[in-house]
Amino acid sequence: MASPYDLQEQEQLAQIKHFWSRYGNLITWALIVVLASYAGWNGWKFWERRTAVEAAMLFDELDRAASANDLDRVKRVWSDIQSKVGKSMQAQHAGLLTARVLHMAGESDPAKEALQVVINRSRDPGLVAVARLRLSALALEAGNPTEALQWLNATVPVEFSGLFADRRGDILLAQGQHDEARQAYQAAWSALSPDLDYRRIVEAKLNAMGVEPAGLNP
Repeated sequence: MASPYDLQEQEQLAQIKHFWSRYGNLITWALIVVLASYAGWNGWKFWERRTAVEAAMLFDELDRAASANDLDRVKRVWSDIQSKVGKSMQAQHAGLLTARVLHMAGESDPAKEALQVVINRSRDPGLVAVARLRLSALALEAGNPTEALQWLNATVPVEFSGLFADRRGDILLAQGQHDEARQAYQAAWSALSPDLDYRRIVEAKLNAMGVEPAGLNP
């Protein structure tokens, strides 16, 4: 005759079997999802770390190529950066560096393309603002003031507002719109921090137009 303990144990075992027959598949799939998510997260972090290392190495190679004025090597490394680590932060800095080297070499169109890549891919509004400023400068240099202004028509971080206003003043002045240019320079002078040396350049532009910015609000 089975003891009460044996009966109790059998009853518990029967309950467990019933529970597992009803919910076993659900629990199994839930565990699979959790473990897969954990494995995916670890895989993503590993990929992220590996990408960061590779991006840093490629940027270093690009920097050395730029310092050596090796244009062919700059182009080759820039192509590798876009294809291998195009979404990394280093890739966006690489785009700015590549654009500068290409522009100095007289290759304005490829320089513009590199800056456009930064605008399209970067999640850093500061880097996008820098790219827009440089594209605006290239357009103005090429004698296209309308296009130059268009690159400035964007929302940018407040710390770039003074630089954008200054560039807008340069473009308006090139178009012969002296009053509008003066207003843009005044806005730039007011927006720039007194600690920035560039503010003195804006002040010199205002002085050349017969304006003393000392009376303006800083």
